[in-house]
Amino acid sequence: MSEILILMGSDSDLPVVSDGLSVLKDFGVDFEVHISSAHRCLERTLEIVTDFENGEGKVIIAAAGMSAHLAGVVSAHTTLPVIGIPLSSGDFAGLDSLLSMIEMPPGIPVGVMGKGKAGAKNAALLAIQILALSNPALKQKVRDFRVKLKDEVAEKDKKLQSEGWENYSK
Repeated sequence: MSEILILMGSDSDLPVVSDGLSVLKDFGVDFEVHISSAHRCLERTLEIVTDFENGEGKVIIAAAGMSAHLAGVVSAHTTLPVIGIPLSSGDFAGLDSLLSMIEMPPGIPVGVMGKGKAGAKNAALLAIQILALSNPALKQKVRDFRVKLKDEVAEKDKKLQSEGWENYSK
């Protein structure tokens, strides 16, 4: 049984979303991934969401570009938390996607991340934190991850101090 559902509006979204999928895999969280469009195959999208919700799924992540209605449509048809990842595409470099997701009508919330790969990673981490509310082992993994982040910054600074900025290489 998957706890997290990731929906992408197109297969072209996979290179961006895959960074978030790697995070979920690293944390050992069960998830499933589907390509389905709110515009091109609405009935199929709603069927995927309904089956996931009926299967006791917990969090949905929806990634889409351009008008980016996927997250909003999904949120309108489920009571599960929906996290949107706006993707860059078209003439507006993702601004259209971002605005589509953050301008939801009252009562149909979508938690919106930043766009692109950083947004995909943060969407995965937020979904994990939601699951961790009722999973102490997962909560500890989140804490350990945060310690690792802090330690990595300290190590980079230590290297910078010893090598100097002129000689620093990542």
